[in-house]
Amino acid sequence: MSLTAQVNAKMAGKRDPKLDKEAQEWIEAILGEKFPSNYEDSLKDGIILCKLMNKLRPGAVAKITTKGGGFALRENVSNFCAAAAKYGVPDSELFQTVDLFEKKNIPQVTLAIHALGRYAQKNGFQGPTLGVKLAEENRREFTEEQLRAGEAVIGLQAGFNKGANQSGVSFGTSRHM
Repeated sequence: MSLTAQVNAKMAGKRDPKLDKEAQEWIEAILGEKFPSNYEDSLKDGIILCKLMNKLRPGAVAKITTKGGGFALRENVSNFCAAAAKYGVPDSELFQTVDLFEKKNIPQVTLAIHALGRYAQKNGFQGPTLGVKLAEENRREFTEEQLRAGEAVIGLQAGFNKGANQSGVSFGTSRHM
């Protein structure tokens, strides 16, 4: 088996059709239109992704190219990724243009869409949701008195269980009978 075939087989093993389907259904619900073909072929030119970004944040992608060769359509994918990054999606969860356009890493594309779904909720999007909502910071402020009071508390594992263990066997000591 060639190296390329091995890499492709490994990538196919990472793909989760359930996650792809959830991402597709979320996009279709927001856009109000069905994908014209299968998942990766429908997303390949970036048009649907750019429309999605503009629904989440109007004007996020200024120009969507609908005609032209591969280079012009690749620009859509690049514009989507740039807009998603501005929206809050971390670079580690985004994908490269070739991942989608040449179908090199569709699982990464799906990961990016799911990340976008989480950030849509965080950014207050009121439409359909995808995935869990991101946790929000819950910063707490303590007074000096509260901090000092906490220093006097003995933790559950400190102090009174010296030498204890779950099995009742104490290693390093001998038992005299």
